Amino acid sequence: MIQYPMVDLKGQYNKIKNEVDNAIAEVINQTAFINGPAVKRFQANLEQYLGVKHVIPCGNGTDALQLALMALDLQPGDEVITSTFTFIATAEVIALLKLKPVLVDVYPDTYNINPDAVEAAITDKTKAIIPVHLFGQSAHMNRIMNIAKNHNLYVVEDTAQAIGADYTCPEHHKTKKAGTFGDIGCTSFFPSKNLGAFGDGGAAFTNDNVLAEKLRMLANHGMKVRYYHDYVGVNSRLDSIQAAILDVKLKYLDDYASARLKAAEFYNNAFGNTEEITTPVTAPFTTHVFHQYTMVLNGLDREELMKHLAAKGIASAIYYPVPLHLQKAYRDPRYGQGDFPVAEMLSKKVLSLPMHTELTEEIQQRIVDSVLEFIHQ
Repeated sequence: MIQYPMVDLKGQYNKIKNEVDNAIAEVINQTAFINGPAVKRFQANLEQYLGVKHVIPCGNGTDALQLALMALDLQPGDEVITSTFTFIATAEVIALLKLKPVLVDVYPDTYNINPDAVEAAITDKTKAIIPVHLFGQSAHMNRIMNIAKNHNLYVVEDTAQAIGADYTCPEHHKTKKAGTFGDIGCTSFFPSKNLGAFGDGGAAFTNDNVLAEKLRMLANHGMKVRYYHDYVGVNSRLDSIQAAILDVKLKYLDDYASARLKAAEFYNNAFGNTEEITTPVTAPFTTHVFHQYTMVLNGLDREELMKHLAAKGIASAIYYPVPLHLQKAYRDPRYGQGDFPVAEMLSKKVLSLPMHTELTEEIQQRIVDSVLEFIHQ
């Protein structure tokens, strides 16, 4: 039986139970379940937090990515560059819209998309880049934005795992939130995310007034005036109860990030001199909000370590066991085994340990001791 899960949503809820329960009760009493006052309030507060002009709430993070690409008027066959080492949703929406996913490799230390690989993959059919801010830290947005500007490309940021992270431009020393550099940023409010709902939810955000209006219309069946449809859209809405919960949790998001960072530092200090483990690296231009604590195992049997931890009641997980270019659904004659060596290496060697806001040093010490016991047995 797992005593120490990857996330502890119940423990987090218990700390803010009264606020959450009251927020839910308010929505029920108002009976404004779709696009009610709670949604508008959360939208405004998230705009202020992120420092963007427009937040467009929607049904989930995958929808946010799809809406973003729909808003850019891309055409079937247009190429969109993204990472091969990420969750499937990033490439999934590209393929669903009959666009062409162009996959590139990542850095071995931060696991984020490699801008050099992005630039090398650009063709005359390339129309957009989707950098993924993986595991909690921002990709190198200054370089990516410069590449996009030089080649007249759109940038859609996948910030599902890094909401709240700060990126400081190495050239201009200006700090902004991850997800607010590109044309559109997207995030997920899946329950296990750093800012998680009690169900599905997502949002797109932008500083472009025209794109914002189009995103809102696309998420609402392509209409601005009821029953008058200007675009072929979808039905993707954040319901009021989820918005009310998220609005409560948004007030604590920076505290949650601090708790995760403290937990990551504990792990780093514990494993820092262990040659069998490479601890995660934070790039100098970004903060890390540690959606996941993902380390690289050197010469260890990953499956046996996971069994060892599970026997002691400790959860662990692999994000991600198969890079996108080797997934059955995304097989492409352009790519094969060995084409993206960093992503393929990471897929074979990464392991994530429990990471959440309710970790105590006592719990972490048990986890650390169990990992070290396996190494030294």
